[in-house]
Amino acid sequence: MPRNPPAGVRVTSPVPRALWWELLGRDRGALVTQTPTWLDCLCEAWPLEDASRLYRFDGGRRILVPLVRHRRRGTRLLAEESWPGWGVGGALVPDGAPDLREARAVLEDLAHRPAVRVAVRFSPRASPVWGEAAPGAFAAYDRTTFLLDLAGGFEEVWARRFHARVRRGVRQAERAGVEVEVDRTGRLVPLFQRLYRESVERWAAQQHEPPALARWRHRREEPPRLLEAVAERFGPSCAIWLARCGGEPAAAIVVLRHGDHTKYWRGAMNRALANPVRANHLLHRLAVEDACAAGSRCYDMGDARPDSSLAEFKESFGARAVRNPAYYRERLPLTAADRRVRGAVKRVIGFRDA
Repeated sequence: MPRNPPAGVRVTSPVPRALWWELLGRDRGALVTQTPTWLDCLCEAWPLEDASRLYRFDGGRRILVPLVRHRRRGTRLLAEESWPGWGVGGALVPDGAPDLREARAVLEDLAHRPAVRVAVRFSPRASPVWGEAAPGAFAAYDRTTFLLDLAGGFEEVWARRFHARVRRGVRQAERAGVEVEVDRTGRLVPLFQRLYRESVERWAAQQHEPPALARWRHRREEPPRLLEAVAERFGPSCAIWLARCGGEPAAAIVVLRHGDHTKYWRGAMNRALANPVRANHLLHRLAVEDACAAGSRCYDMGDARPDSSLAEFKESFGARAVRNPAYYRERLPLTAADRRVRGAVKRVIGFRDA
């Protein structure tokens, strides 16, 4: 049941936007997915609303936890999340890491929220104190993010962090005449969406999944409106890099930026065109160089299952695996039920994880 925050802590919800931006500017580890802009994009793509919480401690510390919940009256108490399924959320902590007491106070308050499900996924750049502070009410769901350190600038990254096969792939793409353009206005959104639809069809075939089911699942998990909202709201901080082979769109990636954090968010391709000429190697090479020029300290390549082909691809650029689990507390076993249903469907259709 909900209860009052611990003694010595005051809570404000939702957090005033001006204050949110102020605290973002004072947290050196802040991610693009912890911005109010990201929350607004989520709320455009799904029926969600701002449920962010600001914790003020008597000693002066302020901790902000971005949260969303369903805005429809009948589902408002279903879940409050930060934001498993929609990117990495977690706490913003200006002026250094929290101590164990502060982290525990935040998590215990979240654990006692009235929602059926409360979930939070901390940044891979966050202090390990959050894992130490998680109360027994929270279960952990393992996730792994791959981060490329940009210290030393692009020449250092190119020479010492990119694997030799990545450098060869970049040169192969250049010799093949792959043309790359970057757009920061949203103009290339339709072309990316077209490539993404082609990718969904390819993934369905690889996974032995009926194409209609794959299309429905991806529209549900990532509505087309989400990319449109991201491109509109982030403006120049959202870059779509597009590679063409023989004039035809072959591959594209979407890269977001906030402060010193650059995030590779989405990718799509026509495999028959892109793979033989290593178009994706060239796209990431250019995006990493652009991130270095902008002063970013980190190129976040997103999640992958350890030891998968996707993880191997990200590691070839020098990205290191960082475990950053999602924590969730449920009053009903929603996650377990969802996994059982998904597992049953996979067995029926002969699904194979790609």
